[in-house]
Amino acid sequence: VADRVVDRYVAVSEAFQRDVDVVESVVFLPDSRIGTEQMYMMKRDVLEFRRAVAPLARPLRFLTEAQNRLVPPEVRSYFRDVDDHHTMVAERVANFDQLLTNLVDATVAKISLRQNTDMRKITAWAAIIAVPTMVTGVYGMNFDNMPELHWTWGYPTVMLTMVVVCVILYRVFRRNQWL
Repeated sequence: VADRVVDRYVAVSEAFQRDVDVVESVVFLPDSRIGTEQMYMMKRDVLEFRRAVAPLARPLRFLTEAQNRLVPPEVRSYFRDVDDHHTMVAERVANFDQLLTNLVDATVAKISLRQNTDMRKITAWAAIIAVPTMVTGVYGMNFDNMPELHWTWGYPTVMLTMVVVCVILYRVFRRNQWL
């Protein structure tokens, strides 16, 4: 019975290995958009698997000990083999948990990096839009003592200045890879 249970654990751990390998390959793709929800679900499954695997360790150790008179020596070696398989599965489960934790950390880091990039773009566009907003705000105050209001080329000069400043800001942000 113990051998059959542990063999099933081995099959389940191999299925987990395939799933974890798929998630790992997707996480480290350059433009992957994998969410942490899938990894948290897998971590929950690993935790449930750990809860199923862990209680069997102590009884298997008891059956493999040399001081146990209830188990004949020829059967004890068989239980040692089962215990070895169980230990391998338990180690794999612990490795899955650690690997999934690392994958969640990597995914969160990628999301943070993407958000930082998005925030830089938003900030750059806000800075570009701030220039004409400020200039039109000042000229919208209806002052009469502004000398360029009475110039023939005052309005085109202000408009051209706004466009030039916006283009300069755009190029600076583009060169710094904010846009």
